[in-house]
Amino acid sequence: MSVYAATALSSTQIGALIRGRRNARRPKMTQVQLAGKLGYSASWVCRLEAGELVPSWDTILRIAAILDIPPYELTTTTHPPERVPIRDTESPRRAAMVAATVAQGAMEDQGSQEDAVRRRGFLTGTIGVGAAMVTGAPAAATERTSVDPATSLESGLFRPPASQPHSLGQLGQALGRAREDFRRARYVTLGAELPVLLAAADATRESLTGHSKETANALAASAYSLAGELAIKQRSEIAWVAADRALAAARASGQSAPLGEATRMLSVAMRHAGRHRQAADLLLHTSQQLADDPTPQAQAVRAAMLLSGGYTAAHYGDRTTALAMVDEAEHIGRCVNHIQSFKEVTAHATRAQCDGFRLSIFNALGAPDEGVAVIRRISPHAFPTAERRARLHTDAARTWHQLGDYQRTFASLRAIEHEAPEEVRRPSVQALTTDLLYCPVSMPGLKEFAARTAPHS
Repeated sequence: MSVYAATALSSTQIGALIRGRRNARRPKMTQVQLAGKLGYSASWVCRLEAGELVPSWDTILRIAAILDIPPYELTTTTHPPERVPIRDTESPRRAAMVAATVAQGAMEDQGSQEDAVRRRGFLTGTIGVGAAMVTGAPAAATERTSVDPATSLESGLFRPPASQPHSLGQLGQALGRAREDFRRARYVTLGAELPVLLAAADATRESLTGHSKETANALAASAYSLAGELAIKQRSEIAWVAADRALAAARASGQSAPLGEATRMLSVAMRHAGRHRQAADLLLHTSQQLADDPTPQAQAVRAAMLLSGGYTAAHYGDRTTALAMVDEAEHIGRCVNHIQSFKEVTAHATRAQCDGFRLSIFNALGAPDEGVAVIRRISPHAFPTAERRARLHTDAARTWHQLGDYQRTFASLRAIEHEAPEEVRRPSVQALTTDLLYCPVSMPGLKEFAARTAPHS
């Protein structure tokens, strides 16, 4: 049954507003209680507050009545958008992608030649983020700040650009630049460039045989795993697609490290879907298979899998398993020399990054008091990339928020913006910002911060 999107607010803003009002009630209303009043499951309310679905108009009115939210706060806009039929459970980004596709169709003829030049340039290194920063890239690169990275990636996965085979060296260099985009939290640029890289990787591996084909499959697996990382950052369900393609390419490569990283990405997608135990079991089983591979690359991936597994186990309350997996990962990090030099994984099992995962675990377990001690012993300077430092500040913000320390929560959010401005626009971080807007404490600069860091329309 179709309903109409009758709101100008994004799904993330709606979800954050609902969460803020629910938490502000005295006594506080839980997600389970709100779900019971609505006749939905608690997981449905969780997805709603995370901005992963758009409720029907009738449901919006019921929520507004239950939480004493004036309906105009959820629906009023100076310039109401045209009503577009969407399904109640359909991802709002899907609708955004359709609109972007329609707009793109009108521009394809005009921009096709420039796009072809940009694709060649990205893969040969003549155009890329570094060059764009220095020389001033074409308008298409400098005007991306308003593009949703998930929309760009989704369009690229399902409507890939045409590409010719490239050399393995070119693919490796392009993959390296894409990883650098991720490490620096340049997600808009990464979302625009990844479809080009993925299409080139697929075309290349289809053209090769033997050992070269295996190497191309390993590069493709790494590229699709990186696409999964970006999709998870944006709370996009296309993480499933990216993880599935990464696994297929990794199996074809016959290499354990790409297979382990692709499996880790699949487990993260499973975790975000609420399948916590299955995700943890998958990680534990695959990490045990990697235990017999002594290479630093395989052990780096195994350590990253254990870190993800520990955080996943915390989501279903298994404290012992969660902390034990992080301890094992830290042990691997101490034993394997130069483990941090392996760039295919996002998180390395250094002492600082293992502590970062312990902080995430305490947040997931609802034990923020224990997280405070972790925050005090971690130095952000021990984290090698802007993306990892922003992750640390995000976890700190969640800890302070759970403790009701709104001033420190706001300070952590500002630290995220300082380290990686695009991180602060992520849906989960936006939810924290919106919650602060409804907290009982007045904080100078908060409204300006919220306006400045809101996702571009």
